[in-house]
Amino acid sequence: MDMPRPGAEHERLFSRLQGRWSGPEQLAPSPWGEGGAAIGRTHCRVALDGMTLVQEYEEEKDGRVCFRGHGVFLIEPGSGDVLWWWFDSMGFPPEPARGRWDGDTLLFEKKTPRGEARYRYDFASDGYRFTIENRFPGQGEFSEFMHGNYRRDLNNDFE
Repeated sequence: MDMPRPGAEHERLFSRLQGRWSGPEQLAPSPWGEGGAAIGRTHCRVALDGMTLVQEYEEEKDGRVCFRGHGVFLIEPGSGDVLWWWFDSMGFPPEPARGRWDGDTLLFEKKTPRGEARYRYDFASDGYRFTIENRFPGQGEFSEFMHGNYRRDLNNDFE
């Protein structure tokens, strides 16, 4: 059996996210905190013979890191969907979000016992905007939890 090899879908994802990024974030009040302004830093690197993209993330508020995350992206064989597993310092077990491209926007959706989430990466020539919307059990509509605007950061030594 021939081993799978990265294809055009991998290149599309990797070319958009690989590298070091940082930027301002705005969080809404939620069950996890009061919200407010933050700074996000991300480092995305290709791993596992070009089949996955590994993401390291930290969020800083008031001069200290208050949240960390680790993501793993892969392209689902057969469907071409982007699957994204997210582990973070809150400790909830990860369930993959399923994503598809719509032009230069990568849209993900996920349902868990804690509710539903939509994630949106809007890519532009100078960076990307990332938005999270949540709908908790009993809520009728999704509401924005956070958004951030990120630019490539050559001086970001965060890993």
